Amino acid sequence: MATMQRTRKKAAPIIKPFDRAVEFHGHVCPGLAIGYRAAELGLKELACRRAMDEELVAVVENDACGVDAIQVVTGCTLGKGNLILKDYGKQAYTFMDRKSGDGVRVSLRQTPDEMDPVLSRLRGKVMSGIASAGEGAEFRKRMNGAVESILAMPGEKLFEIRRVKAEIPEKARIFRSVKCTKCGEMVSEARARVQDGGFVCITCHGVYTREC
Repeated sequence: MATMQRTRKKAAPIIKPFDRAVEFHGHVCPGLAIGYRAAELGLKELACRRAMDEELVAVVENDACGVDAIQVVTGCTLGKGNLILKDYGKQAYTFMDRKSGDGVRVSLRQTPDEMDPVLSRLRGKVMSGIASAGEGAEFRKRMNGAVESILAMPGEKLFEIRRVKAEIPEKARIFRSVKCTKCGEMVSEARARVQDGGFVCITCHGVYTREC
């Protein structure tokens, strides 16, 4: 009697609620919502759960609010070495699964200001300090509306989502520390410079150049 082979599907990833990202970040804003949705879509596309160690790698192309949501949802953090910042000023995020080698890139199609031109106009007034009380209230209302829209919008409408060939970096390494001969502080050997025959930290290392 032939044995039936059962294919086991990956369970859908459990996505932490948006409130957890808000708690970590400190306030609600459209940028945080963008990062939250990007992380959610990344996990779902890769069928991966939140990283406990370095199972996932996230490459973020900005240092804005959304990166906090990326850390909360995916478990990719600077401390673990699986969150890599390439500050290109782009709302784009790449997620990679070390086990499968799969990768997905999620990039924003439109900014909240492009979605709502009135929000853009009010933002300029609020940031320059010339908004009236009514304009300030309207700005906050539209900001909250933008967050709600981002959280509810279909992923493919909010982002361009495409599979990419993952160039997965090596896992984070732990280097020994050496003492800077100038300031006396400890510095990772991998980040130290050699000067006058001893180790110095980057901040104490003088720049040598012969450019005019």
